[in-house]
Amino acid sequence: MAEIFSLLARPLWETLLMVFSSTAIAGLLGGSLGLGLHYMANDRLSGHATQLAIVKKVADRLINTLRSFPFIILMVLVLPLSRLIVGTSLGTVAAIVPLSVAASPFVARIVEASLSEIDPGVLDAAIASGASKRRILFAILIPEALPSLVSGLTLTMITLVGYSAMAGVIGGGGLGDLAIRYGYQRFRTDIMISAVLVIIVLVEGIQLCGNGITRSIRARR
Repeated sequence: MAEIFSLLARPLWETLLMVFSSTAIAGLLGGSLGLGLHYMANDRLSGHATQLAIVKKVADRLINTLRSFPFIILMVLVLPLSRLIVGTSLGTVAAIVPLSVAASPFVARIVEASLSEIDPGVLDAAIASGASKRRILFAILIPEALPSLVSGLTLTMITLVGYSAMAGVIGGGGLGDLAIRYGYQRFRTDIMISAVLVIIVLVEGIQLCGNGITRSIRARR
């Protein structure tokens, strides 16, 4: 049992590092892209939806293209970018790059959909009050969509836990890599089951925290 705990410690830390770091980066990149998509599609907000239609179409196609790639293929294609950014294409830190690239379009769609679900009356009231576009986006629309955004980021993190299991292909480590290399390939069923159980607990923990934050936000309204 002590051996299993010692083997699980480092892969658990590697999985947490990959998931939380890539979620933060994807939240920044994908969130900005999602805001831009919503801004360009809403003529009352931008005032130039027709002129920005081509830009939005290009962004939509780019997002759809990235989302169409199986992660294992995307991870290999992004290896040169990992080498450029972190100086290596191997290891846990290098795996954060393809994870972030894979999650960013997913987050962009979540943000775009969450903002689109807001009652149009909220936007009308904000425009009528003379609020600036920046204030409407960041002080009115985002807080209004926050429960949906938190739920979306929770789903993103759970998806990344699954993606991180493939990080062993580029030496990224993590619980999935432990389950395959030390558990399955070395016929250590106890290690494989232990790693899978930790992944299940991790996913459940993320889901519970996400649900709790969402309920807390809604209760304060």
